[in-house]
This record gives sequence, C-alpha cells and structure tokens, in this order.
Amino acid sequence: MSDPTILMVFLAALITALATGLGALPLLAMKEASARTQGVGTAIAAGLMLAASFGLIQEGFALNAPRTLSGIVAGLLLIWIARALLPAPTEVTASASARRKIFLIMAVMTAHSAAEGIGVGVAWGGGERLGEFITLAIALHNIPEGLAIALVMVPRGASVLRAGLFAIGSSLPQPLLAVPAFLFVLTFAPWLPVGLGLAAGAMLWMVFAELLPEAAGQVESGLLGSLVTMSFAAMLGGMLLLE
Repeated sequence: MSDPTILMVFLAALITALATGLGALPLLAMKEASARTQGVGTAIAAGLMLAASFGLIQEGFALNAPRTLSGIVAGLLLIWIARALLPAPTEVTASASARRKIFLIMAVMTAHSAAEGIGVGVAWGGGERLGEFITLAIALHNIPEGLAIALVMVPRGASVLRAGLFAIGSSLPQPLLAVPAFLFVLTFAPWLPVGLGLAAGAMLWMVFAELLPEAAGQVESGLLGSLVTMSFAAMLGGMLLLE
C-alpha cells in the first residue's frame, strides 16, 4: 500500500466537509415552520449535539483526559467570548435573535470541525488504511451534524440550500487543518484531545443554554424528552456502527 500524499489527505478531508451538507437534504420535505415545528427541530438538534459532545469527550479521554478537560473549559470560555460580541437577547428583534442563534451554532460546529480536521490529518499520518477508515467514519458522522445545523436554520427562514452551504462552511476547517496535521503529526497530535474537549464544551453549552430552553417553550415536556432521547440514541448508535 502506497504512502499517503498531501493531495490524498486534502481530498479526504474535503469529502468529510462536503458530507456535512447532506444533512440538510431531509429538510426538503419541510412544508411549514410553525413554532411547534421549530421546537421539534430544535429538540432533535439538541439530542444530536448532545451525543456528538459525548463522543468527543469519550474520544478525548482515550487520548488524554486532563487535556480534554482543559479543552472543555476552553470551549466554555470561547462561547462566552462569542456571546459577548453579540447583542443581548432582550435587545434584539425576533429575526436578529434567530441570526444570533445561527451564529452561535455555526461557531460551535466550526470549533468541532477544527478538532475533526486535526484528527483526520493525524490519522493519515498513521498510514493510508487508518486514514481511510477515519475519513469514512467522520464523513458519515458529519451528516447528522449537518442535519443539526439545518434543523436550527431552516425553521427560522433559511432555505435548505443555504443551510447546506452553511453546514459545509462550518466543516471547512477539516481540509484546512488536515494537511498541516498530517505534515506535522507529532506537533498536532498532543493538541487533539484539547480540541476535542473544546468542541464538546461549546456544544454542551449550546444544548443546555440555547436549544433545550427554546424547545421547552414550543413543545410539551414529554415530547421534548422523547425527541432528545431518541435523537441522542440514534446518533450514538451510528457511532457504534462505525467503531
């Protein structure tokens, strides 16, 4: 088997980024965006992101638990900085509030993608077979993450195409960081658990501070709990199949 090349690594990471856009396709069937529809979509997005953060922490702990924990704290600091740059919810209109939420989830998912991009590059540094497996796993994993982004954007007025493009945009750090991580694997590898923890911390904050409180005001508690639990379980089930 030939040694991986820079072009192979870049194209592999680009595929994982493009796969994120596929997550928006199921929303082509959405015919209305009532408050209840928004609540259902937000609850499903919360479950998907909760499972993704769990997987990131689990992966980070397998590499280096203290660095992963430090990354979680850094992720919380990152989200507070992002919020400080945005208007307070009481000072914005409904449309501006929607843009604020979309900005936050994009920031969170971009941080997540950066960690995954490093993971792709480090994996290819370990050989072509490992690189191919990790690329496939992350590409499939990115589809429900793209769905989570679309579930937040489309009910708030964005088109499916726009949501798909935003989802792909959030994953562009993957091809941009995969190549440096591949070339300097010994330098990037120690930072991987920090990046995983950072993404997980930001995602956890987004779930509990933004998505769940909003969904709770739009759907009844029993349905909310069921949607979050089922989407959480579905995401984890997909992760298990890829192990």
